[in-house]
Amino acid sequence: MNQSAMMMLLSGLVGLLLVLTAEARVGYSSKSGVCSETEQCLLFDLICKTEDFEVRHYESAKWASTIETASSIGTAFVNGFKRVDEYFNGANENGAKIHMPEHVGIRIPNETTWETAAYDVIVLLPLKYQETSPPTPTDDNIYIVDSAESNVYVRGFDGLVTSQSERDTAQSLASDLDSVGANYEKSSYFVATYGSPLSLADSRSEVLFFALGEPVCI
Repeated sequence: MNQSAMMMLLSGLVGLLLVLTAEARVGYSSKSGVCSETEQCLLFDLICKTEDFEVRHYESAKWASTIETASSIGTAFVNGFKRVDEYFNGANENGAKIHMPEHVGIRIPNETTWETAAYDVIVLLPLKYQETSPPTPTDDNIYIVDSAESNVYVRGFDGLVTSQSERDTAQSLASDLDSVGANYEKSSYFVATYGSPLSLADSRSEVLFFALGEPVCI
């Protein structure tokens, strides 16, 4: 993907995510019901919980992001994470080693099948850099983005993020949301995991669809 196309895709992501109000709620994992393998985590307010999904409210937060083009979600996730990991390990103008919360996400175009596609891989910045400006990346393929204050529909699954596991969960969640008349962003969705994508150990992962308008709690 050329630089122009990458910037257009990033602009679309920021257009979906960027907001200038609301402050980040990044805190200790003991305050979260989903994080267990990392000291800090993105906190949320639980709006409601049904038999099929949760509805959560997240406030804005800062992330280190990159765009990875690949033929599979797993490949994009691992390669994108490695690039961002270099930023956390000193590939920035300060040469700073940044503690990584390992709250990692990937935006997946919903029309993706098994063909090459562009994926946004994002890694949460720790609380220190939620309150101050993080170091500037030395790699032009790393961007600092602000996620918007948002409501999301969430369904969890156990295990590694693979094309099949996340796709099955996303399709099932979308079907349940459609059945209750929920209005949500259908062009893409996020998969979040709470451990390193480089680990072979099973971890908890989640599929998240962004709610549009007032979320449905049925």
